[in-house]
Amino acid sequence: MASQHLSAHWADETAAKIIREKGEKPRYTCASGITPSGTVHIGNFREIISVDLVVRALRDRGKKVRFIYSWDDYDVFRKVPVNMPNQKVLEEHLRFPITMVPDPWGRDESYARHHEADVERMLPVVGIQPEFLYQANNYRASKYAADIKRALEHRAELKTILDKFRDGEHKIQGEWWPISVFCDACKRDDTEIENWDGGWQVSYQCSCGYKARVDLREAKGIKLVWRVDWPMRWRHEQVDFEPAGKDHHSQGGSFDTARYVSKEVYDWEAPVTFRYDFIGIKGSAGKMSSSSGKVVNLEELLRVYTPEIVRYLFAGTRPNTEFTISFDLDVIKIYEDYDRTERIAWGVEKARDDAAYQKERRIYELSQVETDADGKTKLPASLPYQVPFRHLCNLIQIADGDTGKAVAKLQAEDPALGADKVPALLRRCRCAQFWAEECAPEEFRFRLRNAEDSDGAAALDDGERAAMAGLRDKVVARIESFADDKSCAEAIYQSAEEAGLEGKALFRAAYQALIGKDQGPRLAGFLRSIGKDRLMGILAKY
Repeated sequence: MASQHLSAHWADETAAKIIREKGEKPRYTCASGITPSGTVHIGNFREIISVDLVVRALRDRGKKVRFIYSWDDYDVFRKVPVNMPNQKVLEEHLRFPITMVPDPWGRDESYARHHEADVERMLPVVGIQPEFLYQANNYRASKYAADIKRALEHRAELKTILDKFRDGEHKIQGEWWPISVFCDACKRDDTEIENWDGGWQVSYQCSCGYKARVDLREAKGIKLVWRVDWPMRWRHEQVDFEPAGKDHHSQGGSFDTARYVSKEVYDWEAPVTFRYDFIGIKGSAGKMSSSSGKVVNLEELLRVYTPEIVRYLFAGTRPNTEFTISFDLDVIKIYEDYDRTERIAWGVEKARDDAAYQKERRIYELSQVETDADGKTKLPASLPYQVPFRHLCNLIQIADGDTGKAVAKLQAEDPALGADKVPALLRRCRCAQFWAEECAPEEFRFRLRNAEDSDGAAALDDGERAAMAGLRDKVVARIESFADDKSCAEAIYQSAEEAGLEGKALFRAAYQALIGKDQGPRLAGFLRSIGKDRLMGILAKY
């Protein structure tokens, strides 16, 4: 159950603002959307989850919410992203509506649908389940015919609004129309409006030579230009809240003009909004861009972070704060931070004060994937089993990448790890395995030597070999007797002293004997995690 006294989390602040500015309503509509012009990356995902968090905050207050996500798949295909296959085929479809560009992978009915399906498949994994709207379907079904006619009737007024924030050089020149047309013959938008009869009839000509007179109530290829289309849909869908990126929220940007269009042309107050900032990838310069192909998507993010931690990354950061997603050693700290938040939320670890507790508790609540039948935040039945991410990575590497074996070892060592807690632990194990194998720096990775390999012994001098024999016989042989890492470490140092080696030298020799490197995980805990039988086999060569 969510907190009875909702804290001043930014999502709660926004929910309160929506209720205050829009008044009490039987249902609030929160909107998000994007053009599927390329891979939908985690920068785009920031808007989706920002809306989801506000939706959660409204529902936690007992409000009914409609959460819509618009696929702007009737936009023009303007540029071929560099990370797409079959570039020639895609280039042949430039200026087509995205929904009519073929899928270069051959999996889905169109290029747009391929990207939509990828997102729709992954969003439920992180607890996001909006109502999807497909603008190509809506426009081709003439759902907005009356709204398009209204824009044509207010053409002069719309031109004035759009010019309001432009300097003289960038004001609209010559005849201007608030609509664009995809040619019925060649399907491209390289068309010009010739005439509007003041009612439902529009005439156009295309550079391909085709000319036509179409009825707005039946036409398949007419759509509003972006800065009119967006506010039109606010009124059409009765939108109460929609955020936008800082490019749209710039002075005189599309949100400024949309606000005027919405009020003065469509008689609808603009939705409550906020600006969200860009997201970077640590080690990669600049913002992500679908058109450039320089992106990381949600599926890739979920290979490293569990669904709860993906939500935590965004719930714990204000939307107007730019931040980077890390795939390096920072991953370990992010897991540690989440685990600490979880312990505070469950009262296992004490927060600095009540305000800190309320903040951490609310972030934790909004990080959870599950919701109840009313869409309200739902916490796990009990505190999940916590294993430090660094330790889990070591355990999985010790188990030669076998996550099941790593979990079985944890279960054998700790009766508190019941069957009900294993599914969540396995999800974390899979992330730890992927990160250790694919993302971790080389010094973090290791593979235990195989006792059966004929060349499995390290190239050690006589003194080091003797020290390994001493480590085996005086420490490993009784490894199970050590109550903790500290007592084991004391025995290791004593073993080094008896062998006439400094501790540092013995550590290097031990890591070479075990994993063929000069460094590795903290030795005492490492030995205890590997276990007596396997250690004795590896060190038998000494």
